[in-house]
Amino acid sequence: MRTLRYVMLAGLLGAAFSAQAAPVSYKLDPGHTMVLFSWNHFGFSNPVADIGIADGTLVFDEQNPSKSSVQVTMPLANLDTHVPALDNHLKQPDFFNAAQFPTITFKSSSVQPVDSTHFKVTGDLTVHGVTKPVVLDATLNKSGKHPMTGQAAIGFNATGTLKRSDFGLGAYVPNVSDEITINITTEASVPKAGSAK
Repeated sequence: MRTLRYVMLAGLLGAAFSAQAAPVSYKLDPGHTMVLFSWNHFGFSNPVADIGIADGTLVFDEQNPSKSSVQVTMPLANLDTHVPALDNHLKQPDFFNAAQFPTITFKSSSVQPVDSTHFKVTGDLTVHGVTKPVVLDATLNKSGKHPMTGQAAIGFNATGTLKRSDFGLGAYVPNVSDEITINITTEASVPKAGSAK
């Protein structure tokens, strides 16, 4: 009987450890996600635009972060520079050509842990119909139960740089910088049971 109890206890502990170690799938929250990109304008200023997201999924494996992944869709309809005329210009054919290429997408190909809260996220960024690899430096801000929703939640910041000319967006280089700086902040939550999101 004692042996049976030990076997049952070992099974319960094993199940608990497996549940704890399992990857967790989160949905990114568009209301708490900003995808900011900035550039240099003739050496005088460094404007910033926010594109936000429409949809995104993050799978985070705390025990084995290299098995984590992220994929995001960003609609150019959400592009916001706080200057309506510039928003419209950036959507024209000499820049993003939003009529033909209405979304930007990112899909990770690898996640390399640097330490327990810092990661190198490599993925395919598709802009203007062109797909190129991009590396983001990601920082885990916090994970745990969200105090407002009660759902398991997680938050990250990420930074990176790219050359817009690599994506066929080379208008006005070098007066308007080729290098673009990316700054991202996001929250994500485990969807509630039965939720479509």
